[in-house]
Amino acid sequence: MSHRVTIESSGHQFDVEPGNTILRAALAAGIGLPYGCRNGACGACKGRVVSGQVDRGLYSEGALSGAELGKGYALFCCARPLSDLVIESREVDAVRDIPVKMLPARVQKMARLAPDVMLLQLKLPASERLQFLAGQYIDILLKDGRRRSFSIANAPETDECLELHVRRVPGGHFTTHVFETMKERDLLRLEGPHGGFHLREDGAKPVILLAGGTGFAPVKAMVEHAFHRQSLRPMTLYWGARDRAGLYLHELAEGWAAGRAGFDYVPVLSEPAAGDGWPGRTGLVHRAVMADFPDLSGHRVYACGAPAMIEAARSDLIGGCGLKEEDFFADSFTFATDSTRP
Repeated sequence: MSHRVTIESSGHQFDVEPGNTILRAALAAGIGLPYGCRNGACGACKGRVVSGQVDRGLYSEGALSGAELGKGYALFCCARPLSDLVIESREVDAVRDIPVKMLPARVQKMARLAPDVMLLQLKLPASERLQFLAGQYIDILLKDGRRRSFSIANAPETDECLELHVRRVPGGHFTTHVFETMKERDLLRLEGPHGGFHLREDGAKPVILLAGGTGFAPVKAMVEHAFHRQSLRPMTLYWGARDRAGLYLHELAEGWAAGRAGFDYVPVLSEPAAGDGWPGRTGLVHRAVMADFPDLSGHRVYACGAPAMIEAARSDLIGGCGLKEEDFFADSFTFATDSTRP
């Protein structure tokens, strides 16, 4: 039998199935409790059990003192309810609530998604997790002090590894290393999460997701997070690339659209190659949005890609389609020699 947990300060409630932890159940219900390691080592998820009975599970003594136990505290990543509970815990509901961490990571997987796009899967230490919002990015810290910024392409619910989509930049110091000399099991240092580009959970407005090239990465995280939350908001993904190879996870997006009611996918190529045999939409990707949605006054738009695409979309969708300025959210990729974002 499941048990109902109520957060005292907010009144938010969620159910915990037998054997599940309070933290996992809260995150699955879309309630952002703070956490760090998820295995009882760091104490970031510490909160107080106001009423009810819990099995506190296995945890490090350094993360939860005897004095704290006496006051009713528990580590919610380990604790399992034995009855209905009332708990006292901070909730993470904004970028400012999430701590920025510096962590080592091991390259667990490398896969060429396109001639100029590499998937990197970074494995975090067993004792650490990176809490982030769908759409945020991390900085890779290079040995010479420079940084390279990449959006996280997986949803926050699958945080054992971080997925990055790295586009090769001609003359780029780090991306050349990725494509020519990096090997699986190499070690990297990262810092994050960063950025105010993330999927907002409030409201029920239909969502337009507008991606250019590897701007698909944070959009992928948003889509997977929305699916995990079982969101009922209609979502339409517009993904623009120069040619067919640029839609490097085209089949994944097609599968989303085929298997999810209320989700649509519109791929758009600006310069399809003769050999592409492209039967679909062509031109500028934001123009396809304008053609399909001449009135965006009741929508939210999340756009990610090159600066020129972002600025054109912002100007045309707000000025030409009635999109409210406060409903346009964007992340602009700037590919430079020293940083991929300001």
